[in-house]
Amino acid sequence: MKTISFGKFDTKNTTPITDDLAGWVPVAGSPSMTTWLEHVPEDGKFLTGFWEATPGTYQVTYNADEMVHIFEGKATLTDENGESKTYVAGDSFLVEAGFKGQWKTEETIRKIFAIRMGQDVASPFGE
Repeated sequence: MKTISFGKFDTKNTTPITDDLAGWVPVAGSPSMTTWLEHVPEDGKFLTGFWEATPGTYQVTYNADEMVHIFEGKATLTDENGESKTYVAGDSFLVEAGFKGQWKTEETIRKIFAIRMGQDVASPFGE
């Protein structure tokens, strides 16, 4: 059996990235984010790890599919047509490549993520 352990949110295995993601532009409040990439395969096309964000709003563009499980906090995603969905601790969801809109962190978010990169898509982490 081949498995890769991420540890737990309070005992991460990697150095944090504190830069905002590519395609994320702050538009309200003073949001900040921290990302821990726990696993990146050699081809760099399937990224997994932990993410934390403080309250505020980003204008976002997703160039890759992202599976999310929130284990702490609250966020509302609003697409460019104005349709909104709020997610809270315990929620899991998929944001598909091509999503454009806003990510509003209403309460500090802690999540685990898995991002599947397309063939010609650059990592949102500048990797």
